[in-house]
Amino acid sequence: MAQRVTLRKRQPYNTTSNRRRVVKTPGGKLVVHYLNKPAAKPKCGDCGTALPGIPALRPRKYATISKRQKTVNRAYGGSRCGDCVKSRILRAFLVEEAKIVKKVIKSQQKTAAARK
Repeated sequence: MAQRVTLRKRQPYNTTSNRRRVVKTPGGKLVVHYLNKPAAKPKCGDCGTALPGIPALRPRKYATISKRQKTVNRAYGGSRCGDCVKSRILRAFLVEEAKIVKKVIKSQQKTAAARK
């Protein structure tokens, strides 16, 4: 019959937060090691891809690491990927250009109407 182990926590249920592994010590005893949940990589808010350059940690662990490890040195550094930032900048530029073109066309129409 297999050797029994005693649980170290009071929670007996087989949940994701209570995963455990039975490990044999050098002294020959079996002990329970509780496993941490795997961390998910932070995702881009626009497209949902994993953000490169930012470590995958459990939420509370981000409080203990430095700011330079939580972000990348760019606009929207820790929340958007580079491609989405590029498309945002391009979209903003094109919107501004469209406003300028609209203003120029309006002024041309005014001058054409004044000549008639």
